[in-house]
Amino acid sequence: MRAVALALTLLAPPAAASDCTLALVLATDVSSSIDAAEYAAQMTGMADAFRTPVLRAALLSNPRVHVRATVVHWSGYRHQEQVVPWTALTGPGAVDAFADRIEAVPRRHDDKATALGKGLEFSARLLRGQPCDRHVIDLTGDGENNIGIGPHYFAERGDFDGITINGLAIRGAVPDPEPYFRAEVMRGPGAFVLAARDHAEYADAILRKLLREIAPRYTMR
Repeated sequence: MRAVALALTLLAPPAAASDCTLALVLATDVSSSIDAAEYAAQMTGMADAFRTPVLRAALLSNPRVHVRATVVHWSGYRHQEQVVPWTALTGPGAVDAFADRIEAVPRRHDDKATALGKGLEFSARLLRGQPCDRHVIDLTGDGENNIGIGPHYFAERGDFDGITINGLAIRGAVPDPEPYFRAEVMRGPGAFVLAARDHAEYADAILRKLLREIAPRYTMR
C-alpha cells in the first residue's frame, strides 16, 4: 500500500447517548467481476487499514469514540454473508483481531452477479438492533446493480431510514460505476462517495474512507 500521510484532527464530539457511537458495516463486493487478485487486494487492504497508526488513533485515542464493526460479502441476489461478526473496536487487541479475521476470510462465491441493492438491504438489516448513535454502511463495488431489485426500491420502502450509506466505487468497468454510486448508493446524513481508479488504489481509498467515517474531521497532506 502506498504511504498515506494523514494527520487527524480529533475534536471531542458531544457526549454520546449510548456506549456505542458508530455501528459500521463494511460491505464488500465479491461478485464475478472481482478476480482472485482483486479479492485479495480488497481484504488485505481493508485489514491493513485497521493496522495503520492513524486509524488506530482514530479508534482508540478518543474515549468518546466507540465503534462496533462487521464485514459483509455480497454478490448474487441470494448471496450475502456476514463473514466477520460484530466486533467492539475498543482496544488494541480487538482491533488487531478484527484485522486478522478480515485478512483470513475465505471467498465462498466467485461466479455470481452484482446484486448491489440486496447487498445494501442485507447490510441494513444487520444494523437493526445495534444501539449506536450512528449507523453507517461502507459499501465497496466495481459495477452497477445488474440483477434483482436496485437500491432505490429499498430506500423507498424505508429500509435505509436512519442509515448513512457511503460508497467506494472502484473504476475501470463500462459503464463507469462512480456516477451510479453517487446517484443510487450514496444516501443519508453526511453521505459521500470516494472513487479508486482501480483495485491497486483500493488500500489508500479504504483508509481515507474509514477515517472520514470514524473521525469525520481530519486533515490530509
